[in-house]
Amino acid sequence: MIPSNIKALILDMDGVVWKGDAPIGDLAATFQRIRERGLKFVFATNNGTKTPEEYQKKLADLGVKIEAYQVVTSALGVAFMLSRKFPRGTKVFMIGEDGIRVALEEKGFQILSTEDAPQAQVFVMGIDRTINFMKVAEATLLVRAGVPFYTTNTDKTFPTPRGEIPGSGSWLSVITSATGVEPIVAGKPFPYLMELSLERLGTKKNETLIVGDRLETDIAAGQAVGCPTALVLSGVSSKAQAAAWQPKMNIVAESLSDLVK
Repeated sequence: MIPSNIKALILDMDGVVWKGDAPIGDLAATFQRIRERGLKFVFATNNGTKTPEEYQKKLADLGVKIEAYQVVTSALGVAFMLSRKFPRGTKVFMIGEDGIRVALEEKGFQILSTEDAPQAQVFVMGIDRTINFMKVAEATLLVRAGVPFYTTNTDKTFPTPRGEIPGSGSWLSVITSATGVEPIVAGKPFPYLMELSLERLGTKKNETLIVGDRLETDIAAGQAVGCPTALVLSGVSSKAQAAAWQPKMNIVAESLSDLVK
C-alpha cells in the first residue's frame, strides 16, 4: 500500500500506535515490517505530556525499540519556538505536565508556581490532568494583561479505548473564550513539527509519508508542508469524513499494520 518511492514515515501516536495505553494491533510485528522494508521513521505527536525518553520507554514496553531522538513532541516544538524569541531565565507560567516542563527547563526557562504566576513573562498551555480553577484563573489574568500566549496544540479530543476525551484544545477554549485572544500554536496542523521531523529523518518531502488518524491536524499538517499523507481509521477520523476531505489524502488504511503490509 505504501508507494515504492517512500523512504521514511512520520507517525502520529495517539490513535495510530495506541489508544490511551492500549496498543493498536501487534506493534512489535508492525515495526519489524517497517524496518524490513528499510523505512526510516520518527514519531511526531501533539501530545506533549511525556518526554521523548518516557515515550521511548512506553514503546519499549510494547515491544518497539527506538531512540529518544525519534520522538518529536509539541512540547519540544513550543520550547524551541520560545527559545528563538525569549532569553534564558525568562519566567514562564505553564498549564501542562512533565513533557512541557522538561522541554522548557532544558531551554533555560524558569517555571513558576501558580502562586508566583503574576510574575510570568510568557504563558504556555498544554494538556494538564491536574488542571484546576486557580490555574485557569491565573492564566486568564495573564493573557488579558497582554502576556504572550502559546500552546502545544489545539486538539479538542484524543482517543482512548472507551472513546474520545477532552484534549488540550478543549481546555484551551476556556482561556480563549475568557480573553478573546488566540494562542500561537506549536503543534499540528501548523507545519513546524513536520519540518523538525524531516530534519531528523534527512529525507525529502516527496519521499516521506505522514501517517495520522486525525484529518484536521495530522493530514492538514502533512498537506501544509507538502508531503504525501495517509489516514488510518484506528483513531478519530472516519471513512466518511475522509471521503469528504479536500484535498484528498494519498492513502486511507484501516490501521498502521494494514498500511505497511
